[in-house]
Amino acid sequence: MKLYIKIENGQLIDHPMLEENFIQAFPDIDVNNLPSNFIEFVRKPRPFIDTYKVYDGFHYELIDGVYTDVHHVRDMTDEEKIEKQNKAKSNWIIYGGYKSWVFDEETCTFAPPIPKPDSYKLYYWNEDTVSWVEFQPDATSTS
Repeated sequence: MKLYIKIENGQLIDHPMLEENFIQAFPDIDVNNLPSNFIEFVRKPRPFIDTYKVYDGFHYELIDGVYTDVHHVRDMTDEEKIEKQNKAKSNWIIYGGYKSWVFDEETCTFAPPIPKPDSYKLYYWNEDTVSWVEFQPDATSTS
């Protein structure tokens, strides 16, 4: 998928256009020989954000003769990490999380004290027995 963007006085105008839209809007322009007020644009996908990273936006930048997205990701500060962990712990309590599950600081989530069985069967957590129980559909059900 090719994209193009307009330039006026050295500044980018509007957003990148799909090649098909560009050709419809500017049928007299040869995309293989662009005038100086248009340039190719290469879209870069937004990066995956790890647990303790923050996405701080993006800007367009000219790199190797084409404009592209440049994404900004930073590490959370210690204060932001603690705030995120405290919110996760608070939400666990508010929404009725299991008391036996343990907070995993690395993933900022709660995990069961016993790993879920690794099979294609369905299981649910039984807090009374602190164990996984295989789901058994009701044999008397008509649906």
